[in-house]
Amino acid sequence: MSDDDLPLDTSRDQYHFIDGALAYAGYHHHHHPAPVHTHSFVEIAFVATGTGVHQSRAGRQELQVGDVMLLRPGVWHGYDSCHSLELYNCCFGTELLRHELAWTREDPLLGYLLWTGPYSAQGHGMLRTHLDPEALRECEAHLEALDVLWHESVSQHRGDIVGRLSLIFGHLGRAVARTHGPLPGPAGPVHPAVGRAMRMLESRLAYAWTLTELAELLHLAPGYLVRLFKDATGVPPMAYLARLRAERAATLLLHSDEPITVIGQTVGWSDQNYFARRFRAHYGLSATRYRAQFAARSSRLRPYRRSGNTRAEPQAG
Repeated sequence: MSDDDLPLDTSRDQYHFIDGALAYAGYHHHHHPAPVHTHSFVEIAFVATGTGVHQSRAGRQELQVGDVMLLRPGVWHGYDSCHSLELYNCCFGTELLRHELAWTREDPLLGYLLWTGPYSAQGHGMLRTHLDPEALRECEAHLEALDVLWHESVSQHRGDIVGRLSLIFGHLGRAVARTHGPLPGPAGPVHPAVGRAMRMLESRLAYAWTLTELAELLHLAPGYLVRLFKDATGVPPMAYLARLRAERAATLLLHSDEPITVIGQTVGWSDQNYFARRFRAHYGLSATRYRAQFAARSSRLRPYRRSGNTRAEPQAG
């Protein structure tokens, strides 16, 4: 597959998801080191063959067949010491999670996989697990189907795309439950107030939220809300908000020319020093260094048509 066929801009150290593409899956060969890069979409990388080393804020981690890395937007990573390393990459935007896949946050396994596990204090925006050979084969079949669906009309195949993703998530959720031990959260359905709180925080990211006001809007006592939220997600509501803000700030650093002070205000951190501390805590880099390393050049998207869909292809700025 050539880079021209990808719904991604892979021309530099930042990757965009092309506007209009719902999800992408493709096979990638890494016979040489892949430099550290970042992206503004969710990526799940499946190790299909070979070995290598995954580099990220978590350090250098040896890879073997069956390993899977899920990375939230803004997370930086790369590959080194590659020996016939072949990956199946699955990519999709956070808007898909918040709309067609919003139900996943209410599911204990999938909520941890996609929403709360990567946001945990130890996760730094990443979650790693391992699939047994049979589960890996089944996931590869769904990934191959997604690869084929990329060439089809999204309007006519949206259900197929979401269905294939859901089947992949099912395998990954069960694998995470096995490899991570007991997961935080209730054994049954998540309390509805937790999902409502998450949606409220996401919809008004720049608002000066306080725990007291959030609890009042949900008609709950603050302490009870914290307990419900932490039981379901592993973190209190305000810690979850901080991770959302850091993720959005990373996207703005990659794809806008706004001053860092303005970006801080846009995501709800008007105090520049506090913004600096929170961003470094999440990504291990200052906002200035993050932008310099990953967004030294800008890019823009221009529309084109494929199979009746208006999409976009990258154009260097």
